[in-house]
Amino acid sequence: MMMMMMKRITQSMTVMWQKGLKKSMPSTSRAVNTLKHNHCYQIRKSPPLVSLDFPDIWTPNSLDYDHSPIQKGSNEQTAAVIDGKSISEEIISGIASEVSRMKESIGKVPGLAVILVGQRRDSQTYVRNKIKACEEAGIKSLMTELPEDCTEDKILSALSSFNENPSIHGILVQLPLPKHLDEEKILNMVSLEKDVDGFNPLNMGNLAMRGREPVFIPCTAKGCIELLLRSGVEIMGKKAVVIGRSNIAGLPTSLLLQRHHATVSILHALSKNPDQITRQADIVVTAVGVPNLVRGHWLKPGAVVIDVGTYPIEDPSSEFGYRLIGDVCYEEALGVASAVTPVPGGVGPMTIAMLLSNTLDSAKRVYDIT
Repeated sequence: MMMMMMKRITQSMTVMWQKGLKKSMPSTSRAVNTLKHNHCYQIRKSPPLVSLDFPDIWTPNSLDYDHSPIQKGSNEQTAAVIDGKSISEEIISGIASEVSRMKESIGKVPGLAVILVGQRRDSQTYVRNKIKACEEAGIKSLMTELPEDCTEDKILSALSSFNENPSIHGILVQLPLPKHLDEEKILNMVSLEKDVDGFNPLNMGNLAMRGREPVFIPCTAKGCIELLLRSGVEIMGKKAVVIGRSNIAGLPTSLLLQRHHATVSILHALSKNPDQITRQADIVVTAVGVPNLVRGHWLKPGAVVIDVGTYPIEDPSSEFGYRLIGDVCYEEALGVASAVTPVPGGVGPMTIAMLLSNTLDSAKRVYDIT
């Protein structure tokens, strides 16, 4: 059933693209006639890029998904566990020391503002963890909570207030936003100098271009690279596969890996033979939110695996009624990889640590502190 639905979606998108292309291209006779009489005609075949932005619909049947039972304990553990929680605590401790020195020297501290829209449990958890981390680091935090059905104007008004507040050095809009809201319009409203998430097009563009330095590097991508570097993983010249191309995680991570001179391949929901491509990688970063997508046989022996994906599953024994699992089949990866991040406790804490790091950098820039 799901496979048939995906086939219909793909066929529908193909037909839509072809129809748009036909509309944009004149027939041969018409093109010749136009050339003769108007000296002007459509010379390019490529459609507008935005028309190619099909949604990445990640479902078990959108790729070679392995439904076989998870092999628990079948292989001896060879992988080191990259403990993002302990690494992030070390980083936040360093940030707290710098914040303390800032307060002593100029009487000011960095400030972070967070806007949360709706009641998504995972978003509430992420925001709660960010606020808690701010408290630990001595960073001032402000939060605006808005209902699920709030208008864009309410969010833009809150953003305008934070943009103008000199005690706020970083602004975070918790994603995803409810579907009725224009995410692009809202994120573009965040001041470039306070865009500590690094999502502004100028930040992303400077990340992509050699010789350019973004004001802020997106937190998740920055956290992934920091985990690799602090774990002694060599990036330069290595083959890296990034699974997922979202603007939040996959895209900036692939760009940052390139800046560190990795040879990068990007997989998406329409990629063919994703397991074969992934099996060639020295470094695998996956960020799609499909539970247990990456099985043990997807991995090259000795590969380093960074699991960004999170997927909530109900768990009455958990404090909040659910727990998170990742894109990687963790039990199987332990027997193949040389190092792997757990979910939770891997990339998540590092993303928060990089958010605080960006906020501190923003405040130091404002107060001209080196």
